Amino acid sequence: MKKNHRDGNSIKMSNGNKALSIICYVVIGIFAISCLFPFVLMISSSFMTEREIVAEGYKLFPKTWSIAAYKYLLDNPTKLINAYKVTITTTVIGTLLGLFTMSMAGYVLNRKDFKYRNFFSFFIYFTTLFSGGLVPSYILNVRYLHLKDSIWVMIIPGLISAWSIFLMRNFMKSIPDELYESATIDGAGAFTIYRKVFMPLAIPSLATIGLFLALGYWNQWYSASLYIDTPSKYPLQYYLQKMINQTSIEALASQGHFIDVSTLPTQSVKMATAVLTTGPIILLYPFVQRYFVSGLTIGSVKG
Repeated sequence: MKKNHRDGNSIKMSNGNKALSIICYVVIGIFAISCLFPFVLMISSSFMTEREIVAEGYKLFPKTWSIAAYKYLLDNPTKLINAYKVTITTTVIGTLLGLFTMSMAGYVLNRKDFKYRNFFSFFIYFTTLFSGGLVPSYILNVRYLHLKDSIWVMIIPGLISAWSIFLMRNFMKSIPDELYESATIDGAGAFTIYRKVFMPLAIPSLATIGLFLALGYWNQWYSASLYIDTPSKYPLQYYLQKMINQTSIEALASQGHFIDVSTLPTQSVKMATAVLTTGPIILLYPFVQRYFVSGLTIGSVKG
């Protein structure tokens, strides 16, 4: 009788869990659709004609599908491909170098046997409160570092982030000191311990910081507008911004061109530009998603 009573309770509990799961799935599904809707609207609007956008606004299902916006952006595919190359190069190099430097900084600042760690931590934190400003940065990059019209001007300034260093340092604190001590006893040097012991355990934090770094480099355009003069060195965001500016009615009118507002793809070009810029970087997230999940669960279970 007790066994049957226990089985009845388990069935009731299963029904309750099932109802709760259905409610959770429905809520999450609605939330996912609401997040996905703007992106789908952006894609569909990029295939709309300018006349339809002006008359009826953006829609999920255009009456007439048009690729005029993409034809305009791909009018010179060589320049677009070159802009992709520049952006991919700066993103890959900047992300790798940034992870290397900030992980080493976090590792050193976490070491209790480094007596100056509080001193350097203060100066790193100080940079989050005060900044030198645009003019000193411009003088430093141009006059002293000679980075004018160099691709490195879009990489070096973004290599270090105080927030990312402290995030890495706090993650290093969750790694037991016994691992460092046992590796030292086995004769491993400081860099060997950093590379072979701490780095494999720090993959979740590296994935998190790496994604932030990659997004920053991928969306970068302001540095190019300040320092880059050669069109072949334009990153993707800055190149597409200039393409959008060329579709402005005021700019074309000032050049003496006859303008048919109904056919000039000003609004659809903006949507097509967003598709070209956000599409590739979205593909990066699935590769680091599982590390985010593991990063959330680290420290929740102790053996």
